[in-house]
Amino acid sequence: MMSRSHSRAIVPSLLFLFLTAFNAAAQNNGASFAPPEISFTVSMSKPYTHLLEVEMRVSAERLPAELNLIMPVWSPGSYLIREFERNVQDFMVADAASTRTLAWQKTNKNTWRVETSGARELRVTYRVYANDLSVRTNDLDDHHAYWNNVALLMYPEGNLRSPATLTVLPFGDWKVATGLPQIAGKQNTFRAENFDILYDSPVEVSNFKVVSFEVRGVPHRVVIDGEGNYDLERMRRDVKRVVETEVAMMGEIPYHDYTFLLHSAYKNDGGLEHLNSTSLIVERNGFHTEEDWADFLSLVSHEFFHLWNVKRIRPDALGPFDYTKENYTRLLWVAEGITQYYAPLNLRRAGLISDEEYLRTVSRDIQDLQNTPGRLLMSAEEASFDAWIKYYRPDENANNSQVSYYTKGALLGLLLDLEIRKNSKGAKSLDDVMRYLYAEFYKKNRNYTPEDFQRACELMAGTSLDNFFSRFVRGHEELDYNAALNVVGLQLGDGSPPVERTYLGADLGQDGDRLMIRRIYAGSPAYDQGLNTGDQIIALDGQRVNQQSFFARLAEKQAGETLNLTLFRNDELRAFAVKLGKRTVADYRIFPVKQPTPEQIRLYRTWLGIAGS
Repeated sequence: MMSRSHSRAIVPSLLFLFLTAFNAAAQNNGASFAPPEISFTVSMSKPYTHLLEVEMRVSAERLPAELNLIMPVWSPGSYLIREFERNVQDFMVADAASTRTLAWQKTNKNTWRVETSGARELRVTYRVYANDLSVRTNDLDDHHAYWNNVALLMYPEGNLRSPATLTVLPFGDWKVATGLPQIAGKQNTFRAENFDILYDSPVEVSNFKVVSFEVRGVPHRVVIDGEGNYDLERMRRDVKRVVETEVAMMGEIPYHDYTFLLHSAYKNDGGLEHLNSTSLIVERNGFHTEEDWADFLSLVSHEFFHLWNVKRIRPDALGPFDYTKENYTRLLWVAEGITQYYAPLNLRRAGLISDEEYLRTVSRDIQDLQNTPGRLLMSAEEASFDAWIKYYRPDENANNSQVSYYTKGALLGLLLDLEIRKNSKGAKSLDDVMRYLYAEFYKKNRNYTPEDFQRACELMAGTSLDNFFSRFVRGHEELDYNAALNVVGLQLGDGSPPVERTYLGADLGQDGDRLMIRRIYAGSPAYDQGLNTGDQIIALDGQRVNQQSFFARLAEKQAGETLNLTLFRNDELRAFAVKLGKRTVADYRIFPVKQPTPEQIRLYRTWLGIAGS
C-alpha cells in the first residue's frame, strides 16, 4: 500500500493494467472512457437507528453502459472474509441530472450492476447498518459514529486507482477525525489519491478529546472517544516516547501526520493498523495498575510499528489488494509476529518498562506456546497461510491443531534477532533486517517473498540460516530458547530440576452454578479417556463440586489414581472414570546466567537499548 507522498511511484505497467480493466468494462460501441470522478457523502441523521447514510456520485464525460459497484468483503490487517455487503440496505441509483431512476441488479453477493442509460453522473444511495464496535467494522449510536471506509464504501469496478473525495455530515455538534487530508476551504471534506488510501483511513465522529505532540517536527494526535480512568497527560507523554523510539529505530518518518483513534469502551479491545493512523479499543476503566498501562502501551507500540512492517514493508500478497477474496501469504508470522516481538521490546528501549517486566512478557509467550499442542503440528508459515480459515474462527480443537502466528512469530523474532547478533558479533540485528527491507522493497515499490526475508536475515547474519528456517519457520520442531537466550547471558529457568505434577489435561470454567469443561488438551488423560469440551461436571467421587472444590480435591490426588466423574453431556447424565496422569512442569521464567561473559553483557545491553551500551 502506498503513502500519499509516494503514490505516483506506481510502475507504469501496473497503472496500465488497472486502466485497461476499467476500459474493458466500459466499452460501448467500441469506445473506451477515462476514469470517472468519484465522491462520497456520509451522513447520520438518525444515529439511534445505527444506519449510516451513503451518497455516492460517479461522473464522467461518458460512462459505460453497465457499471459494477463492488463492496469489499474484508479489511486489510484482519484476515477473514467478513461479508461487509450483508449490512447494505435501501440501495437506489438515479441519473443525477434528471433524477430518473436507473435499473440495477445484484450479480453476486457484493456486486450491484447499474444500467447507466446514457447518464453522465450517477447518484447512488444506500444505507449501512452499523452496530458493531470493533477496529475493523462500523458503529453508530447516539454517542458517536466510527467506521472503516472499506466496510462502508463501494468502488466502481476497475477504478481502485482512481481518486475519491469523502464529505462527512456530522450529527449535531460532533467533530470529525481521520487520517485523510482535508481539502482546503471545504469543511469535513477529505481527499484520497486512490481507494487503497481511502479504505485505509478510518473515521471517528463524536465529541472526542485530543492530545497532541510532535516528533521531528511532524504532528501526532491521540483522539480519545469515551470516558475512562486514563491520564491524558501521561498518555501524551508515553505515546510520544513510543513514537520517538520506533522512529529512531527505523530512521525516518514516512507520513505527514499521524492519528491514533482510541475508543475507551465498555467491551472489546484490540487494534488495527493503517498508513498514517491506527484504531485502538481499550476497556474504559482498564488503567488501574502499571501493568494495565504497559498493556495499553504495548498495543500502541504494536500498531504504530505496523506503519513500517506491513503498511510499507509489504509481504508478497498484501498490496495492492483484491478486496473481493482472500489474499494468501505465508508471511503473517513476520507481519504480525515480528511486530509483536518489537511491541514490548520497544517499550523497554523507550524506558517505559524495566528489564524484568520485558523478560516476564517473553516468558509468558513461551509458556503460551509450550502449552499449545498444535505447535508440533502447524508451522509458522502454515499458520500464516491458513489465517483466513482458522485464526479468527477457533473451535474447541484449535489449541490441539493450530499455532498462533502472533505468539510463535514473536518468539521467532526473538530467536532470529539473537542469532543475527551472535553471528555478526553484535554488528547487525533484526533491526537492520527491517531497515533493509524498508529501503530495498518499500522504497523500490516491491513486495518481499519468504525467500527475500530469509536472504535479508542471512545478509545481516553473514551466514546461512537455512537450518533455522527449515526447522523452526517451515517446520514443526521445538524452538531452542536457551541456545538463543545464552547469547545475551540469559537462561530459561533458574536451574531448579523440573517438577512432576498430577495431570488431567482439561481447562474448567464456572458458568453460574455450572462447572464446564472449556478445553481439552491432546494427549492428556482427559483427551484419551473421553471427556469433551462442553461437558458439565456435576460430581467428583459422588460429591457435588464447583471449580474451587474440584481443584482442591484434584490436588489431593496422585498420578495413577482415578477420578469418578458424573456429568451432563447434551443434557444426558453420564459417568466417566478417568485415570490421572503426570507431566513434567518446566519453569518458564527467564533468569541471568550466573557468570555472564563481557560479550554476553555487551550484547544484552545493545539488544535492550540500555543507555551507554
